[in-house]
Amino acid sequence: MNAADAEPDATIIKVENLHSRLGGQPIHRGVDLEVTRGELMTVIGASGSGKTTLLQQIIGLQQPDQGSIRVLGQSLDDLEVWEARLLRRRWGVLFQQAALFSAMSVYDNLAFPVRELRKEGIHVDEDALRDGIALKLHMVGLAPEDAWKYPYELSGGMAKRAALARALMLEAELLFLDEPTSGLDPGSASEFDTLLAELHKELHLTAMMITHDIYSVAALSDRIAVLADGKLITVGTLEEVAHFDHPFITDFFRERKGEDRLQSLAAGRAQ
Repeated sequence: MNAADAEPDATIIKVENLHSRLGGQPIHRGVDLEVTRGELMTVIGASGSGKTTLLQQIIGLQQPDQGSIRVLGQSLDDLEVWEARLLRRRWGVLFQQAALFSAMSVYDNLAFPVRELRKEGIHVDEDALRDGIALKLHMVGLAPEDAWKYPYELSGGMAKRAALARALMLEAELLFLDEPTSGLDPGSASEFDTLLAELHKELHLTAMMITHDIYSVAALSDRIAVLADGKLITVGTLEEVAHFDHPFITDFFRERKGEDRLQSLAAGRAQ
């Protein structure tokens, strides 16, 4: 790939004219999206609107029927196998159900992506790995002794934190979050939102989040993209999107309890 073909430095994800079908039914009809360096972009939409499919296409787990996707300056269509491996090292993914390996301790779950580098002939120093795991556990608010627990011994919030730590083990510069607070009680969800906001700021991450949680939307989003009718119908700040005239948006924001909390979260995000 020529240097001239790379995306401008500020553009981290670029999706153009994306078309997709699922079960014979069209779900994306010309989706266009850009995520810029350092921002947290949130994608919202009704169930079945193709939010998670879009994320999976961007990380290469699914292929669209038409259109182009560029991530960190590279077209996903043009990558050799070794190039795809190198690219995947630059991002981390927090899946909706945490997706920890049930037969592995938290320690080995976090070690897994690093130890996988050995398959590519990269030396892995176990002492440095141990120190890295301790640091990542501390960053996500888990205790050192939690490293030796198994997923079944963790609460939902702890499992999410462990999965987040694993997503950061390769020092990702780009983070994908699929329903990060799904399954958590309101208190745990609020704490996890706070953790994500702190890490986003401290690590200067670029992030793309899929969620239906209005409080996560308010607390975390720099910009919000709304997927409906097969397209991204609007992209903007919380205030801009909340006033966009569309049935899904009206329903998403209408008659929500805790409007004071929403305004407080949005104000805190803006500071």
